[in-house]
Amino acid sequence: MAQAEKMLKLTVELPEPVIRLLSRLGKLTHQSPETLAAQSIAGNLPPSVDNMPFDMQTDLLEMQILPIESLRQIAQSQVQVAQQTRHLALLSGLEQGILSPEEEQELSHLRQTADQLMVRKAYAWALLRWRGIAIPSLDELPLES
Repeated sequence: MAQAEKMLKLTVELPEPVIRLLSRLGKLTHQSPETLAAQSIAGNLPPSVDNMPFDMQTDLLEMQILPIESLRQIAQSQVQVAQQTRHLALLSGLEQGILSPEEEQELSHLRQTADQLMVRKAYAWALLRWRGIAIPSLDELPLES
């Protein structure tokens, strides 16, 4: 069984309609308004970077203070076409078993670079959502160039 988390007290003033909503939801779900408020706060915070790759944690934390437009640029960024093409060519060579050790290292680097970009993009979208920006549906996202 998991150890219970230490509870600390924080006093927050909320508008009356929010308190009424928490009370109604609490009655419906048999939970206290405090529990619902804590769940709501925890569910709306940006994701913790604690479980992110260690070498990216500082960069991700610094993203929290970026302006919205900078976050949008990160969220919509893409791997360069030349890197995508090279990555696919190296993957093909890997499947055929014809990569040199240097090419295997290059493939590993390209994969790591693409993975890091995806983590940055996902974190940027999470921060935008946290700031109240609507997240576009898949149909609304720009196509890869």
